[in-house]
Amino acid sequence: MLLALNLSSLLTLTLLLLSSAHSSYSYTWGFPYGSQKVRGVNLGGWLVLEPWITPSLFDKTGDARIIDEWTFGQYQDKVKAAAALKAHWDTWITEADFRDIAAAGLNHVRLPIGYWAFDVAPDEPWIQGQLPYLAKAVTWAQKYNLKVIVDLHGTFASSTWHTKQSNIDRSNAVIKRIAAMFKDMTGVVPAIAALNEPAGFYGEAILRVTKQFWYDSYGSIRWPYGSSRTSNTVVIISDAFQPGSYWKGFMSYPGWEGVILDTHIYQVFDNNLVRWSEDQHIQGICARRSGLGDSGIWTIVGEWSPARTDCAKYLNGRGVGSRYDGTFPGSSRVGSCTGMSGKASTFSASYKTFLRKFWEAQTITYERGGQGWIQWTWKAEEADEWSYQAGLKNGWIPQNPTNRQYPNICG
Repeated sequence: MLLALNLSSLLTLTLLLLSSAHSSYSYTWGFPYGSQKVRGVNLGGWLVLEPWITPSLFDKTGDARIIDEWTFGQYQDKVKAAAALKAHWDTWITEADFRDIAAAGLNHVRLPIGYWAFDVAPDEPWIQGQLPYLAKAVTWAQKYNLKVIVDLHGTFASSTWHTKQSNIDRSNAVIKRIAAMFKDMTGVVPAIAALNEPAGFYGEAILRVTKQFWYDSYGSIRWPYGSSRTSNTVVIISDAFQPGSYWKGFMSYPGWEGVILDTHIYQVFDNNLVRWSEDQHIQGICARRSGLGDSGIWTIVGEWSPARTDCAKYLNGRGVGSRYDGTFPGSSRVGSCTGMSGKASTFSASYKTFLRKFWEAQTITYERGGQGWIQWTWKAEEADEWSYQAGLKNGWIPQNPTNRQYPNICG
């Protein structure tokens, strides 16, 4: 697809340039981005299933072919699958979680939701029913003074998304629907993330389509009322696995207002990085500070974790092994996963100390170099090293996120 703007996009851009010909931000955002740091957590595994977050949900099916939410609806009875999903949605995240997140001094939750919650084609096995829970989440967030980032997931699940105009059209329609739902609720939903992790590593073809999608999403989110007036909803775009410098000058102020670049930083999904020592992990994160400003756009780290291995059960996929212990295809053993993942009761005191240091190094770096952070994820059944909730309970995450034991860890 060519990057050339269509007539609708040109109209949006014209209106934008007319309204933005000044030297300072004219909008009051639902959260003071740019002056107050984002400190938040992802509600992973709730409205978009992930087998490593809730392995029991997949193990109970008794079918090894069921590896994600698509196959969850494809390879079992639909009534049975729908009942299991409803029970999961009812219990995995509740009002108590929002209360606890707020009590932990956080100000944001990032809520992944799949496009299938809004649109299912006749040949797709998706099961719907997520939207009432999205509404509950917003209500609970408002009660506890938390901000919600609604984050569209799943669209770029394959490298061929960009080759079908119908896929792009469906994605744009979903963004318009989300924007319309929350256009008058920016006090609690101040930002919409148009797409999670577009697969820019597949090359320039998908990056061209991604850039066009950001343009179109900006128009949809900022002009949900039509051309009459703008919304003050902030638009979050993903870096598509490209360095910040790649996005330098793209949708930047003053030509564009209310744009945040989202980057995700992990050190476990690479054969070389997973071999790093504890000190190397910390030093590697501290070195990321300067790069977070390279885009010239407000930047947050929307996903990251204090985990230093990929040992969590099903993290690389249901039935797939880990790089750390050499059971992942093409990897070589670094060490045993015992005591590196699972319940905190199996963690040594020194490992918990590392988790605290690594957590602090990341939050310090992401606040100094960028606009803040949102940890992945709030809770997990069997992977406490990834869980903010477990970190609070077991002491490697402070109840007040500004309480540092190692304030000079990055110098």
